[in-house]
Amino acid sequence: MSNLKKAFLVKYGEIAIKGKNRYIFENILADHIRRALKPCGDFKVSKEQGRIFIEPFSDYDYDEVVDRLSRIFGLVGICPVVVLEDMDFETVKEATLMYMKDEYEDFNFTFKVESRRADKRYPLNSMEIACEVGAYLLDHIPELKVDVKKPDVKVWVEIRSRAYIYSKIIKGLGGMPVGSNGKAMLMLSGGIDSPVAGYLVAKRGVKLDAVYYHSHPYTSERAKQKVIDLAKIVSRYSGRINLNVVPFTDIQLYIYEQCPHEQLTIIMRRIMMIIAERLAEKYGAIALVTGESIGQVASQTIQSLNATNSVCNMPVFRPLIGFDKQEIVEISEKIDTYGTSILPYEDCCTIFVAKHPVTKPSLKSIIRSERRLEKIDEMIEEAINNVELVKIKPDEEE
Repeated sequence: MSNLKKAFLVKYGEIAIKGKNRYIFENILADHIRRALKPCGDFKVSKEQGRIFIEPFSDYDYDEVVDRLSRIFGLVGICPVVVLEDMDFETVKEATLMYMKDEYEDFNFTFKVESRRADKRYPLNSMEIACEVGAYLLDHIPELKVDVKKPDVKVWVEIRSRAYIYSKIIKGLGGMPVGSNGKAMLMLSGGIDSPVAGYLVAKRGVKLDAVYYHSHPYTSERAKQKVIDLAKIVSRYSGRINLNVVPFTDIQLYIYEQCPHEQLTIIMRRIMMIIAERLAEKYGAIALVTGESIGQVASQTIQSLNATNSVCNMPVFRPLIGFDKQEIVEISEKIDTYGTSILPYEDCCTIFVAKHPVTKPSLKSIIRSERRLEKIDEMIEEAINNVELVKIKPDEEE
């Protein structure tokens, strides 16, 4: 872009209302940006009055940088900017004109100049800056037309310790930076729902680990690899994930032999919750996350959810609880998990399913049936002791 100095200005949303604790969230977000951009080149990431600035000190791939920034929770806008060290107003006007000529091939659009003067020592106020810069552009680009209500293009001039000029805001994911709101254990299957649930909870700043229940030989190695692949896709947004692969065959067969078949799914889910909670405690997580949605299957009626919840001491987050299937599918397509989720490799949840599962289970009846499982505590302990740990890293960290 001619000889103008290029950089990125990134905007955040909710972090701005965090009061005296805001710097903690800003620091976490800045660290995520540094980590994400490390493979792309040499960048300086700095904070200034509600903005984070990213300055390159080496060549970089613009599309790759934008793609990586667009996957960081906490950012609401990514703005490619030009930076002026010299803030003489004539220089600012000339640089804005040069920026417009470099950025746009034709000027068949309406525009408006917006200004923000964070440095109150600057001799012109925000309104004066916007009016003067707008008039200067009109004088030098006659094709331009002003529309102050609904312009096609907004040209921003921000006066801070330096001047920043930009006109494009690439939408970010929003949310909170991962790790700013504790850690949770995601119950991850090979289906559509649980990866989306993990994504949505990570968006609220929660760090994720995950647990997957594998029933070899009833489920294949391809089914396990499918879940690993899903965890890897989720990690693009959530960061590193410790995926705990729990050997679940013996427990499932034991439940199948000892308990009424219409209660199999509920009892199996309860044991899964117990194991997930134990693993969560091991990794310092303080909540569980599932992909359940009210009424989607027999194990997700309100009565069934109550029955499975009753074995947990930790809170259970169900971010999809009020979503219909199409809404979940749309998010899975957006985050690129859908194509992997629909691969035809069954997981343990689909193998031992009763023909007529109970949809309104009595908790007393479930507990009564579980009394038949005399060996379940030692089997749970054995499963936990034989967990296979798979360390999942985002592609950029490979």
